[in-house]
Amino acid sequence: MSDNAVRRRLGRVFSMSSDEFVTRSRQELGKRIDGVLARAGQDFSETPRAASSKLKFFFDPEDVPGILSLLKQRLPDEYNAIVPRAERICTHHFDLLGYRDLDYGREIDWSLDRVHGKRAPGKLFYKLPYLDFQECGDVKVTWELNRHQHFVTLAKAFRITNDRRFADELFLQWEYWHRENPFPYGVNWASSLEFAFRGISWLWTYYLLGDAAQQRSGFREHFLRSISVHGRAIERYLSTYFSPNTHLLGETVALFFIGLLCPELPSSQRWRNLGWKTTLQEAQRQVRTDGLHFEQSLYYHVYAVDFFLHARVLAARNGIEIPADYDATIERMLSALAVLGRTGNVPRFGDDDGGRLFDGQRNRPEHMLDPLATGAILYSRGDFKELVHGLREETLWLLGPHAGRTFDSIAEQRPKLDPIAFVDAGLYVMNGPNHQIVIDAGPLGAGSGGHGHADALSICANDKSGPVLIDGGTFEYVADGPEREQYRSTAAHNTLTIDGVSQPASRGPFVWSHHPKTVAEKWINGEQFDFFAGNSDAYSPVTHRRFVFSRKSDFWFVRDVVEGSGEHNVDAYWHLAPGFTASDLARFSRSEGGTLDIVSTGDNNWSQQLENGKWSPAYGEAQPAPILHFSAVATLPTEFATLFRSRKTASSQPGTLKSIGQISRERGYVYADGEEEHSFFFANASQAWNVDGWSSDAEFVYWGYDRKRDRGLLVLCGGTKVSAAGQAIVECSKQGSFCEVLWENGSAQALAAGGDGITIYDAALRSLTAEPVLSTSTRQQVSE
Repeated sequence: MSDNAVRRRLGRVFSMSSDEFVTRSRQELGKRIDGVLARAGQDFSETPRAASSKLKFFFDPEDVPGILSLLKQRLPDEYNAIVPRAERICTHHFDLLGYRDLDYGREIDWSLDRVHGKRAPGKLFYKLPYLDFQECGDVKVTWELNRHQHFVTLAKAFRITNDRRFADELFLQWEYWHRENPFPYGVNWASSLEFAFRGISWLWTYYLLGDAAQQRSGFREHFLRSISVHGRAIERYLSTYFSPNTHLLGETVALFFIGLLCPELPSSQRWRNLGWKTTLQEAQRQVRTDGLHFEQSLYYHVYAVDFFLHARVLAARNGIEIPADYDATIERMLSALAVLGRTGNVPRFGDDDGGRLFDGQRNRPEHMLDPLATGAILYSRGDFKELVHGLREETLWLLGPHAGRTFDSIAEQRPKLDPIAFVDAGLYVMNGPNHQIVIDAGPLGAGSGGHGHADALSICANDKSGPVLIDGGTFEYVADGPEREQYRSTAAHNTLTIDGVSQPASRGPFVWSHHPKTVAEKWINGEQFDFFAGNSDAYSPVTHRRFVFSRKSDFWFVRDVVEGSGEHNVDAYWHLAPGFTASDLARFSRSEGGTLDIVSTGDNNWSQQLENGKWSPAYGEAQPAPILHFSAVATLPTEFATLFRSRKTASSQPGTLKSIGQISRERGYVYADGEEEHSFFFANASQAWNVDGWSSDAEFVYWGYDRKRDRGLLVLCGGTKVSAAGQAIVECSKQGSFCEVLWENGSAQALAAGGDGITIYDAALRSLTAEPVLSTSTRQQVSE
């Protein structure tokens, strides 16, 4: 070990609290004691005892036929897929993560990563370097198989068909797994979260099998002994300090389930209490006040919602009081998910784990809204119901056969389209009638930020047809290639890179070189517009500033300013969703219909090229996706602007975008498209300025006018006045955050939130609609 590595480790030890030091030391000692005991032939299971209490699972045994009947009626595609999936499982062909039809042969090798053909050795678990690809392959593939969620599919197929083949195959795999995976040997004991998942799957399987499990000789005792080993290991090796995130959450939920549902085990009461207590604590610790999970990954947000929801439903079913603040946290998380899914698609910021608590195959973008169906019933939320457009299988199993009737009784409520700022998470959401833009101005994430991406000031956009501007996804965590680093790098996101490097550099699969600071400077919302301004010090001493203006019903405009000194390579990336093809470098056609115009200034010798990129919709799967890449070698300060406009039907040509004024100071842009003209002006705060016939003391001014419709909008942010061609147009008695003036059919009006103390000079505004203000030279540039 190098001197630097030794110093880092010593520094980490000295930074620990006394509790962390004691907990970690106890766990490390416990691992070695377990190794010694295993070599001595120790039986780690508990002996079941008689239990008088009868605990309830999510459903009663007699409910299963009714739930299956409702599933067949309401969700026929999901119902009809169960038996074919079970048939493939019987032949040991598995769909794992984003991989399809993995053949595990006649005898399943439970330590094999079939994708990469690598088998983890059968060492004591604490001696296994499970993130070492050369020794263990991609351990997530191996672990996904060993979560045993496919047992649940076999049990459902058995209950649908009453075909003993499915139950027999399940029992054969169960017995073979135990012969091949004795505690504490092998990779399947290396992560507490993984055997927590396995324990939860076993509980679902047991209750789904019903009489088949009860009648199998000795199975109940074997089941209890086996799950007690899992409960002991989870409690002993809780990720209190190792991974105090969804790892710890999943482990405590599993401990609660095992302790609650297996009262015959001597430790059950202790596990139940510890699991429930810690789950409640983690709801307060891991969820930000704005409702988003602290790992800065929307996939992990859904992951956490699943854990909290399942624990809440099972606790309530067994008469455990649900604290009001716990319910409030879950509803807040669901509300945040609903906001981000208003178009029916959830943007994907941060890592994609690839797994789910109920059904590991519900792991794609279109599945992320699933928890809202359960939330709609629990919290009587018609907006949740409207977004999911129907029940989910998971909801039926969690809430029972009456869930369908309850769901139907809830009146749908159209979700509001108000802009939302998730200030703690740093996500800023702009909404139009048909599209949504999400700007990431947040931290990398809690702790090491291991599941966050290097995506400061990145933008994702969705509309009702699907994703538009996308995060590239995750693809995989460990491999022998650069994919992990590439997919979470800055160049894989809709933002800028400086000198070809990522904002923070990757220092391992879940480690970054540093944590940049990203700040939202302005967040202003009018009736017909939204405005964001933010900056990031990721490339300090160079600063990246990004301004986003959304004309809600029409387009969005992005201005990037790079401040600093010297000559630098600057690259801007726009990652389009699969399905977009280039008509030319300013217009992209969509397979579902419609077009997207992406119009740039083209100043400062920026080059533009269309590249073949990749998008990972699920862990392990990659699809081709186009990237529009702009680049320049520029002396700082420099800037770049891009306008995006989605259309159902294309006009004859995309519009043009030209710049006027000085870089990073008083700067203007003009977008012309047929009978429309839109001007954008940016300036330093509280300083009077004059650009090409326009003057103001505002930080931002927008004027857009459609001659054909005689409709215009004037926006003034952070100032008191604006003039054009020497004539005052608007004056405010005092400086506010903004004022907004609508011109329509020959008259002007101040819109809501900007109406007090505003003087509108109608004649000047009327002349503005009749005669453009811009100079002749500027108009010639715009029309070229």
